[in-house]
Amino acid sequence: MRYREGGRLDTSSVQDRRGRGGGGRGLAVGGGGLGVVGLIVVVLFQVLGGGGGGADVAGALSGLGNGQTADNTALEQSCQDSGDANDSVECAVVADIDSIQDYWTATLGSAYQPADTVFFSGSVPTGCGGATSGSGPFYCPADQLVYIDLTFFDDLRTQFGAEGGAFPNAYVPAHEYGHHVQALLGTNQQVTPGETGATSGSVRLELQADCFAGTWADHAETVPDESGAPLIADITDDDISRALDTAGRIGDDFIQENLGGGTVDQDTFTHGSSEQRQRWFTTGYTTGDARQCDTFATDDLG
Repeated sequence: MRYREGGRLDTSSVQDRRGRGGGGRGLAVGGGGLGVVGLIVVVLFQVLGGGGGGADVAGALSGLGNGQTADNTALEQSCQDSGDANDSVECAVVADIDSIQDYWTATLGSAYQPADTVFFSGSVPTGCGGATSGSGPFYCPADQLVYIDLTFFDDLRTQFGAEGGAFPNAYVPAHEYGHHVQALLGTNQQVTPGETGATSGSVRLELQADCFAGTWADHAETVPDESGAPLIADITDDDISRALDTAGRIGDDFIQENLGGGTVDQDTFTHGSSEQRQRWFTTGYTTGDARQCDTFATDDLG
């Protein structure tokens, strides 16, 4: 994957809270993420269903948690030219976010409302409760923010055995912004809070987000930024192969068998199997059409 030289990166959609502490109530967020071991889905589904939250939600809706501030000074200085994304993981994620949101703006028009991504380290309070780096990347519908500790990309390689690379990294925020689209469209209201299983609403929600990530990937080389040119210059077949490798390593079955207790229990699935996740990303990528991502209208999830 290669980013074009000479473009301008817009860091305004990122809140850089790294190194500023966390707090909150421990690991209490899950569901909208990529399916990391230890995610707790109940709290997030309570939010999806419109329940719970109280003062914690109200505080997070302001955009920052208790005592936290966002300081983008360093990020703005290091991530100016889009070519910086070719040498820096954080700049690459900024470019990915810019491209992803440009795509959804073009696709949904006025129905799309941009969302910020929070860079954090260690732990972070959110509208869905407290979270730690162990939560993995996730989207919180209560405050409409994407959260990511960038060390997760290292974890994908060292703990999950993924091949890694710039494009698999881009798949991560593309998936999470898929959840933002679902929140805007009200798709998450089709999910029964706490439901699990291979064909459950939670699995359908995750597979649709994978498919949405694939549709962005299909258009990434052509979606224009504010200057009229795409930020992403080239995505290769190897990039797609690496993204599919990543999708395969964050399937419920792979995680249960290789990073959990060794036993696969489909009744507890919340994100879909490796094969399902690969299939729906591929569906989005090969069609480039978000209308083909209706995982709620099919009995065949793969």
